[in-house]
Amino acid sequence: MAKALANEELTLLDRYWRAANYLSVGQIYLMGNPLLREPLKAEHIKPRLLGHWGTTPGLNFIYAHLNRIIRQRAVDLLYVCGPGHGGPGMVANAWLEGSYSEIYPHVSEDEAGMQQLFKQFSFPGGIPSHAAPETPGSINEGGELGYSLAHAFGAVFDHPDLIVPCVIGDGEAETGPLAASWHGSKFLNAARDGAVLPILHLNGYKIANPTLLGRTSDEDLVQLFSGYGYEPLFVSGHEPSDMHQQMAQALDDAFDRIALYQRQARTGQPGDAVPRWPMIILRSPKGWTGPQQVDGKKVEDFWRAHQVPVSACRENEAHRQILETWLRSYQPETLFDQDGRLRAEIRAQAPEGDKRMSASPYANGGRLRRDLKVPDIRRFALQVDQPGAIDGQATAQFGHYLSEIFRLNHDNFRLFGPDETASNRLSAVFDVTDRRWMAPRKPYDEQLSREGRVMEILSEHQCQGWLEGYLLTGRHGLFNCYEAFIHIIDSMFNQHAKWLKVARKLPWRQPISSLNYLLSSHVWRQDHNGYSHQDPGFMDHVANKKADIVRIYLPPDANTLLWVGDHCLRTWDRINVIVAGKQPSPQWLDMESAIAHCEAGMGEWRWASDEGEPDVVMACAGDVPTIETLAAVDLLRGYAPSVRIRVVNVVDLMALQPQAMHPHGKSDDAFDALFTPDKPVIFAFHGYPSLIHRLTYARTNHHNFHVHGFNEEGTTTTPFDMTVLNGLDRYHLAQAAIRHTPSLAADHAEALADLEAKLAHHQTYVREKGEDLPEVNNWRWKGR
Repeated sequence: MAKALANEELTLLDRYWRAANYLSVGQIYLMGNPLLREPLKAEHIKPRLLGHWGTTPGLNFIYAHLNRIIRQRAVDLLYVCGPGHGGPGMVANAWLEGSYSEIYPHVSEDEAGMQQLFKQFSFPGGIPSHAAPETPGSINEGGELGYSLAHAFGAVFDHPDLIVPCVIGDGEAETGPLAASWHGSKFLNAARDGAVLPILHLNGYKIANPTLLGRTSDEDLVQLFSGYGYEPLFVSGHEPSDMHQQMAQALDDAFDRIALYQRQARTGQPGDAVPRWPMIILRSPKGWTGPQQVDGKKVEDFWRAHQVPVSACRENEAHRQILETWLRSYQPETLFDQDGRLRAEIRAQAPEGDKRMSASPYANGGRLRRDLKVPDIRRFALQVDQPGAIDGQATAQFGHYLSEIFRLNHDNFRLFGPDETASNRLSAVFDVTDRRWMAPRKPYDEQLSREGRVMEILSEHQCQGWLEGYLLTGRHGLFNCYEAFIHIIDSMFNQHAKWLKVARKLPWRQPISSLNYLLSSHVWRQDHNGYSHQDPGFMDHVANKKADIVRIYLPPDANTLLWVGDHCLRTWDRINVIVAGKQPSPQWLDMESAIAHCEAGMGEWRWASDEGEPDVVMACAGDVPTIETLAAVDLLRGYAPSVRIRVVNVVDLMALQPQAMHPHGKSDDAFDALFTPDKPVIFAFHGYPSLIHRLTYARTNHHNFHVHGFNEEGTTTTPFDMTVLNGLDRYHLAQAAIRHTPSLAADHAEALADLEAKLAHHQTYVREKGEDLPEVNNWRWKGR
């Protein structure tokens, strides 16, 4: 076979790779003498050696070869680095391409800049060791493994000109999220989407163990990935010149196939709806080009190369000599000139401008972000003439709004969810678009098409990863999910929240669209599924994050959900959590009232309250807690007509915090004016009661807050019985109001007894009849 690389091209490519390797080792070890102008001394070595070498030379090898592809084919590539702890390589390549110095001028393209590049890595006041937000060209930090391939597929949806080479480490390949990510190719439409080129990097070892796929034969790997629908191309060996030739040929073959499949799809030529997309399986030694042994123990091609192969180089002269020999093996004098600049012929191996992977606008999605076109929410409002007079379904109404979002935004918005779009009552979107489905279809299939923009796969990890990739590359989206199972992506949420926190402090990273969750099928209406589906704790998890990143909304009805959903879709650099029910329930606010209430975040419902200073505040957050609170108010007025009650509804949960703790927080004066400084507050909450106490602990009247919520009592039962089991029902709320209100407690023992009798009657009735009491099912708000 003819060689893919001519001798001169191979030599230049190898020099570029050596330069990236040299810079990577320097970042881990050096704080002085960056070009080895003199023998290494103890003071040239960092006092704390941190970083990961093992995966880095392989990442640099791939990066150098992808640069060749860009130069020759003028394609747009986004490099997704699954082994994110190979951060030294990502930083090194950004510096070699010049984009690092453009963004960070103090890290100049000369010897002084190289010394700064080395010292800052994993150093106090410097940069992290992973491919973090600070790293140009990165959308995948890789600190937690498993998400690279999902991010890659999310990035190419609706980006037809983008190809994402995604490097997957063999350690990462053992994670559950990554194992499911291979199915992403079945959702790619080659006509309207870009392409993903998975590069499975098998260097054989994790931190201290062999990897499963690293020890798998080529024959078994072919069967595995052919079964997933890929065409594996192998690159394997140790000797650099041979590996360069193999890699160049494999990449040429892969990009030829991608171009063919896209051309067929975009010109109407015959071809498979789901092409057998290429992937590359690269076997290279862990710690390639590093020390083979240290202290008589194997390092290269073994797990000891994973992090810092040669330790204690300040204290141990012999180790320092090994390090110096290692660094000099890259021949830095042939790579950099006397000023420390990359030699011109090597620099020419990198692309220019935005074609550089470290400067790609796709890796800085705010540069590409277009505003979402949104309709007027009033078009979708329910007409509410009197509070509680009609029933409606909040998420069903919101589905009509989303259908118009799809109409107005053909390539800028997608809805993601684990097979729950219809279950969560968002079916109106199917009037405009279908579910994406590239596999064969049956004549009786419904709402499936190759052009569909509803992305459903029964994996919360994939939905989250796809959406993150979609947002990070400049688009808009929404993730709808059952409330209990959003916990599956708790850790992914963590990583994205951390990314946003850091990215917002980097002026060169442009804002991206917010990550929006709609959680329905919630804890209080899981009567057919039971305890396994009853968990509102995601809100607690979200509330732990930095205040300026997270928002939590609990709209009590359809019109408030319309405002909240519309607001969240317009925001950027946030994570918005919306919890809303899908079942028919009373509607409380007309649209203008809903807008005013949501803009305030929380407020008194005067139509349900008594004038003047209250004896007790009945507060609520969430749709079911709102119903039970108002039903309790009805009961209290029957037992004690003279009691003065104030009803407060909270939509924006973070408004409960003080202003100093959250941008949406209310001042102490405003909070006291609403909840009073000294009256009992009976607070009915959708989630765990402790969260309300966390948010309000610094308030004047916190000691008077008596919160009812989910107390980890659940089962398969009726909707109302769920509230009774947890003390969130109207009877328990009314009892709490009587017990904690001084003007009621002494004179209403009969009322307490009557409410206890109602609870007993409920328990007997529901277990005998299998449905809730008529007085519960037929209850309507009576008004004052």
